Amino acid sequence: MVDKQDILDAFNFRHACKEFDAGRKIGADDFDFILETGRLSPSSFGFEPWRFVVIQDMALRERLLPVTWGAKKQFPTASHVIAILVRKSDMRYDSDYLQHFMHDVKHLSAEAIQARTGVFKKFQESDFKLLGDERILFEWASRQAYIALANMMTGAALIGIDSCPIEGFDMDGAEKVLSDAGILNPAHFGLAVMVAFGYRKNPQPEKTRQAMSQVVQWVE
Repeated sequence: MVDKQDILDAFNFRHACKEFDAGRKIGADDFDFILETGRLSPSSFGFEPWRFVVIQDMALRERLLPVTWGAKKQFPTASHVIAILVRKSDMRYDSDYLQHFMHDVKHLSAEAIQARTGVFKKFQESDFKLLGDERILFEWASRQAYIALANMMTGAALIGIDSCPIEGFDMDGAEKVLSDAGILNPAHFGLAVMVAFGYRKNPQPEKTRQAMSQVVQWVE
């Protein structure tokens, strides 16, 4: 197992890197490792609502810049950029996609699919009330994407690679750029968040956090 201090060192190393060393590129093996930490991430009911789009086309990054105010230095200098898309209506309990997913990915029996669909229907309709507005369902799916986002950034930090999560963008504008490029089908996907990876150009600023006593409450 990894030493606990090594993990904490990685968390202290990780920060929102605002500008990368454009001359340094992440090796293919290292980036595959980062992607694998995202692929192996947990999601609600294990339904994996995400798609990780790696944007190495600098012309596409340039087209995204006018609608991505939070990446003015990151997009031009990052070794790799990922746009994390999430499924929208495909995540309804009664969608063809989820039936396919349970049958072809989870390899569940017909009886198990029926039972899980019933549980998921109740979860979406009454427990979390996700079905009244498509945007609510999208936001729920996006919360799953942030689990994968965090795991990829932590995985990167563990091997000495910097990152910066990016949600400073005009959602409609960014989705249109990706749609026009044939990357995002708005009938099925929305843009949850983006993230840039590379190696820092400037020293890391001091990390500041609230004290443990301010963020943890014990109930005994």
